[in-house]
Amino acid sequence: MKNITFIICLLLVSTWVKAQDLQSYIKEAQVNNPQIQAFDLKYSIAQEKVNEVNTLPNTTVSAGYFVSEPETRTGAQRARFSVSQMLPWFGTITARQNYAVSMSNVDYIEIAIAKRKLALAVAQSYYQLFAIEAKQKVLDQNIQLLKTYERLALTSVEVGKASAVDVLKLQIRQNEMRQQRAILDQDYLAEKTNFNNLLNRKETMSIDVVPEMTLPLEDPIYLGNGLELNPEILKYDEMFESIVQSELLNKKDGAPNIGFGLDYIPIQERPDMSFDDNGKDIVMPMLTFSIPIFNNRIKSFSKQNEMRLKETELQKNERFNLLQSALAKAESGRNEARIKYNTQRINLKQAKNAEEILMKNYETGTIDFNDVLDIQELQLKFQINEIEAVKAYFGQMAVINYLTNQ
Repeated sequence: MKNITFIICLLLVSTWVKAQDLQSYIKEAQVNNPQIQAFDLKYSIAQEKVNEVNTLPNTTVSAGYFVSEPETRTGAQRARFSVSQMLPWFGTITARQNYAVSMSNVDYIEIAIAKRKLALAVAQSYYQLFAIEAKQKVLDQNIQLLKTYERLALTSVEVGKASAVDVLKLQIRQNEMRQQRAILDQDYLAEKTNFNNLLNRKETMSIDVVPEMTLPLEDPIYLGNGLELNPEILKYDEMFESIVQSELLNKKDGAPNIGFGLDYIPIQERPDMSFDDNGKDIVMPMLTFSIPIFNNRIKSFSKQNEMRLKETELQKNERFNLLQSALAKAESGRNEARIKYNTQRINLKQAKNAEEILMKNYETGTIDFNDVLDIQELQLKFQINEIEAVKAYFGQMAVINYLTNQ
């Protein structure tokens, strides 16, 4: 449970070196994130409460002076001094400590959950940045490709094998792609700000994203008990244990309290008499019991704890069902992303073959620039879809890792 460092990128990128980049960002985020720091302080406070409950009730000390001194056989009582100490029933302090420890364990699980959620957010933002950068490169490549086609079209216009309209169409297509490129620049700035905020650092700091990501040949295999080990489920186990400890403490509170004390009364000597105990002081040890005869509060609290146990169990089952549904959805999304990725790879290869055929036709002087635009548009579409499939795959893998305690 204490090993809460999220190792998501060890499975998500193609090489260990690439994975280390994301891992370092995740570690930096977990160290710097204000929410994590707040949870750490909350856990430290909960741990300190263990020391807080390891105390006895205040010692009672009292003193009184007799304004009108009462006379006894051995002399007049001048004052009275008392000291007493109440002690809880045997095992009560231990029960309080156990309850405090169980509550601190709940706070510790909150830290684990917060770190895993933060790691998931950092990973998904990282993949979004990768996708934006990859799309920018693809657009730059396609713009250069269209410039090449434009030069070919100008040459064809000069020899009468193409019209100026073809050149304008190619230029218009380049303008549209430059527009998409500019929009991606704005998307990158926004996502860069989001990523740096997750790491709690300056928004303008640069981010190193891997230049290329490919899908693994096979998907990782997960253990069947992954969901049971998810901190969101373990949290309810700790809550259940805290209620059990609360009930044990409640039973101890229903037991009597024992008190020990001592009274001391100084006696003034009687001057008109002489005997052995003349002026002898009074020392009186005391033993007291505090018995909860009217214990409706104890009984009511026990019933509340019983209902809390049932409530916690139901909440755990509901949360488990939600996580199970989320896992099934993530696995489905990952599989869909792989299918789309493979399809786009095939389509892109066929589009490139079509492009080669068109270029061979150009050598014979029969190129159709409308076909060139169509093929170029298809290539760009397939390239963008491939990038989206890669991002979707690793994004869903991040969710799966979060859910299955990998």
